[in-house]
Amino acid sequence: MTGLPIHAVLPDLLAALRETNNAVLVAPPGAGKTTAVAPALLTEDWCTGEILLLSPRRLAARAAAERMANLASEPVGKTYGYATRMDTRRSAQTRVTVVTEGIFVNRIQADPELAGVSAVLFDEVHERSLDSDFGLALALDAQAALRPDLRLVAMSATLDGARFSALMGDAPVIESEGRSHPLDLIHLGRAAEARIEDSVAAAIRQALRESEGGILAFLPGVAEIERTAERLDPPPGTILHKLHGSLDPAAQRAAIAPDPQNRRKIVLATSIAETSLTLDGIRVVVDSGLARRPRYDRAAGMTRLVTERASQAAVIQRAGRAARQGPGTAYRLWEAAATAGLPRFDPPEILEADLSALTLDCALWGVSDPRDLNWLDPPPEAAVQEARTRLTALEALDPDGRPTPHGKAIARLPLPPRLGHMLARAAAIGLASTAAQVAVLLGERGLGGPDADLEHRLRRWRTERGQRAENARKLADRWSKLAPLPAREGLGVGAEQSSAEAVATCIALAFPDRIARRRDDTGETWASAGGRGFRLDPTSSVARHDWLAVAETQGMAAGARILSAAPIDAATVETLFAHRIETRRTVRFDPATGRVEATRERRLGAIRLSSGPDTHADPGEITDALLEGVRKHGLDLLPWSATGHALRTRAAYAGIDALSDAALIAELDDWLPPALAGKRRLDAVPPESLTQALQNRLGWDGQKLLERRAPARFETPAGSSHEIDYAAEAGPTAEMRVQSLFGLAAHPTIGDGIPLILSLTSPAGRPIQTTRDLPGFWKGSWADVAKEMRGRYPRHPWPDDPAAANATLRTKNADARRAGTR
Repeated sequence: MTGLPIHAVLPDLLAALRETNNAVLVAPPGAGKTTAVAPALLTEDWCTGEILLLSPRRLAARAAAERMANLASEPVGKTYGYATRMDTRRSAQTRVTVVTEGIFVNRIQADPELAGVSAVLFDEVHERSLDSDFGLALALDAQAALRPDLRLVAMSATLDGARFSALMGDAPVIESEGRSHPLDLIHLGRAAEARIEDSVAAAIRQALRESEGGILAFLPGVAEIERTAERLDPPPGTILHKLHGSLDPAAQRAAIAPDPQNRRKIVLATSIAETSLTLDGIRVVVDSGLARRPRYDRAAGMTRLVTERASQAAVIQRAGRAARQGPGTAYRLWEAAATAGLPRFDPPEILEADLSALTLDCALWGVSDPRDLNWLDPPPEAAVQEARTRLTALEALDPDGRPTPHGKAIARLPLPPRLGHMLARAAAIGLASTAAQVAVLLGERGLGGPDADLEHRLRRWRTERGQRAENARKLADRWSKLAPLPAREGLGVGAEQSSAEAVATCIALAFPDRIARRRDDTGETWASAGGRGFRLDPTSSVARHDWLAVAETQGMAAGARILSAAPIDAATVETLFAHRIETRRTVRFDPATGRVEATRERRLGAIRLSSGPDTHADPGEITDALLEGVRKHGLDLLPWSATGHALRTRAAYAGIDALSDAALIAELDDWLPPALAGKRRLDAVPPESLTQALQNRLGWDGQKLLERRAPARFETPAGSSHEIDYAAEAGPTAEMRVQSLFGLAAHPTIGDGIPLILSLTSPAGRPIQTTRDLPGFWKGSWADVAKEMRGRYPRHPWPDDPAAANATLRTKNADARRAGTR
């Protein structure tokens, strides 16, 4: 075919590649770049080796190779072949190999010189997949250091040519005008409450009435495709196809190729059909306006599928499918004005993805920091750091960020790091075959059905017929043979396990942070070792088990839904992760009881395996917990005696800060520990030991100062001793019988002449007077008081001049008898 628009600019591209090693090709959908550029390069003098054409999807890779082989009237695998993860068709004669981007990354890692390769063509680079960006970065690095003759071409329909040109050393940009066919855009809108499959089915029925030609409908995922298919009843003369990555190759080819009976096709597709593919006979597009994309939730440490609005670039690509081979019509399920509100482009995957594989590959490439390579958008620093942490936990990187022997073994496997780690460790315990099968199931949706029990899916898949199932089994067999052979000691599980136990063991090795324990009787809520909460349909066959090895989840981190898992028993968990299980001793102070509770628990991450009292708790930790309890909740928790309280009150009055709350709390570790020795609760502390601790803080000099400023007791002329209450509202107060002060002409003072408040009582202890002026009392109201007292207490002396009388606590007769005996 020479009538494709791309042929008009191929001479410019060929001329550019004769002069320089890099070029950027911008060509609209349908221009023919995917199938025309590689064959044109084969005749160039510099092209003596193989050409690698990178395709973003397996379906597109296979279709491109088949199309080029058909145009050359050759079988696939001769001059034109392909290599994908599950299917390869090439031979020693193959000059052009269409490979998926992940296959290319593995190949250049294994052979940085790309021996025998003359050119690498990066198709649909506008999709900005992680493998595409990384493959281009590695190719540019290899070109600069090892292969200055290597040609690199970036190709896309909606490419920011200037940015890629700058990245590729100011490479020339060649643009194709493309083929323009009329395209009608019809905006149908959609009610917010309507299910997307109902709206798409209605739009398809409308298109069948109003338009001609095949219909391609874009839906976000497989589930929506299935539900839309259920709602459609294709009229006679039409044929319904589904198109997504989970289908057998034969079903995919049927959706792409013209119908052999010339029926009108209705193709229900995911975004897999946006680019790279030409679907023969399509004249109508029905666009739901939605896309389902993987989004890495960094907080949860997991990738989840998110349904969101398609970007402007994507809906333009989708609509263009209707006008590739002639005039077309695109029905859009949103209002025309809403198009401007769509995001302009899909965000580059490198800004949102789990970068574990990228970081490990870079370390093996010899680049410790991935950001040192040339990127259109460099990877975020936080994502790189998180990836390093995960790879260190998987023992793939050492603490300095260098790949370990285990990390190198993982990288040699065509699997993400988690699954590579699983295969390597499982092989060491005799489970390589099961691990490889689990890895295929996790990478290929739909195999074995939708059951949440991964072991059930595995058993069904082992007996499934069809090319896809057979290819998947061959792939698992290849992977199991790639697993490293040396055994790892210390894991007491292996080939003797049943199928269910083996599957659970493999999942647990890949996702140790997703080991989950049931939290309720229904099996709806689960707690994981990584600290995340999971949810499960209680009717699921795995909901009745106590433990699960969880492989896939979907949804928000706080309650992600379990998509696939396998039951695992507690003994296997204990054996597999003996090196991860921690014994934690917790010493905690309970302010309600004033005691320390010492517990011992065994934990696997955030899951508590067992707990109980710790009878061998460290005495020092118990003392520290008691101290922390007092420090946090206050000194009032201590069992102070009246003497201790009085001592602190006197110190406060005397202005001695050593016994204040602030000083005692600040220096708690200096004075309280001796009193706490051997105690688990505060009320067991002897109050006298606390008083002694306060006295020790004051020391000899401090106690003397305290006694001078705030004496503890007042000695009366009668020889009696009375405690001074420094907390009294009126001030320092002492209570005593008034007769004990006879003969005292001056008012008693404390400290620096502060009058002592005297609370005077009768011989029976009843209040008589409170005074801070004893001479004034003698001279004033004493006469009335004495008169009253003589009537009540006639046996006691009540002199007219108490200041000149003898102090006494005895009756008059007792005083007389005492005087007579002298």
